[in-house]
Amino acid sequence: MWQAEHVRARLSLLYPQCCVEILGMTTRGDQILDRTLSKVGGKGLFVKELEVAMAEGRADLAVHSLKDVPMELPEGFALAAVLEREDPRDAFVSNDYASLDELPAGAVVGTSSLRRQSLIAARYPHLVIKPLRGNLDTRLGKLDRGDYAAIILAAAGLNRLGLAERIRALLDPASSLPAAGQGAMAIEIADRNDGVDMIALLAPLNHVPTAQAVTAERRVSKVFGGSCQVPLAAYATTEDGQMHLRAMVATPDGKRVASAEVHGPATDATQLGDQVADKLRAQDAVAILASCLAEAGAGDD
Repeated sequence: MWQAEHVRARLSLLYPQCCVEILGMTTRGDQILDRTLSKVGGKGLFVKELEVAMAEGRADLAVHSLKDVPMELPEGFALAAVLEREDPRDAFVSNDYASLDELPAGAVVGTSSLRRQSLIAARYPHLVIKPLRGNLDTRLGKLDRGDYAAIILAAAGLNRLGLAERIRALLDPASSLPAAGQGAMAIEIADRNDGVDMIALLAPLNHVPTAQAVTAERRVSKVFGGSCQVPLAAYATTEDGQMHLRAMVATPDGKRVASAEVHGPATDATQLGDQVADKLRAQDAVAILASCLAEAGAGDD
């Protein structure tokens, strides 16, 4: 809702003659909180109801956390703009410890992400990692009740909701590579042929460096069928028209990891994504991801 209100405020400044209204919706991803996303359908659970509302004409656009948006959109839908990225890093949140390094053996760490699980397991095999679902208030409440010694969240969400003071440490991307699109918001539209050029209307909100970076990241994820069932990270930075793209895939226990990085012109975002994917393939990334999917299937049984 914060994200929707933020976009409404931006649009109201751009087009003061327009009335911008919010159609509040609760998605399946918001409703199913007792299972991990990898077990109940993945990223699409956060966008399907919003796409139906757009297709039916009840909404003109939808605002998403980009990392929740599937790599393949349904026919007739498109991402019209990507807003300037917030802090893309993972945040360490705890009431008793200052960092992952301080956690004692057997301490319970909560995360909703297989990516974070694999990265933590690889570096801290003595810790116990357990699933954590719900909105930010729910997750922080579970920490405060003592269910977890620490939890790992996206810094962007905490910052946007004015909860930055809960962050004890920000995890360096070198050791906790962000998910594709983490920290970025995207605006999705439907092609309804109603004579309104929504892409042109939303163009002022599109932040080109962020759009280039997430294009490369999402390309890597798309190549490997990126979903909540595979621990995959991809993170790009741009400076002076040049992009640095890093990516990794791993097993949930962190014992098998493939990682790669490339540099090149930011305008070649898609090609850079393909180059990183090729480097990951050379490190047996396909077999690593296949083992993840097989393990997820066995867990469903």
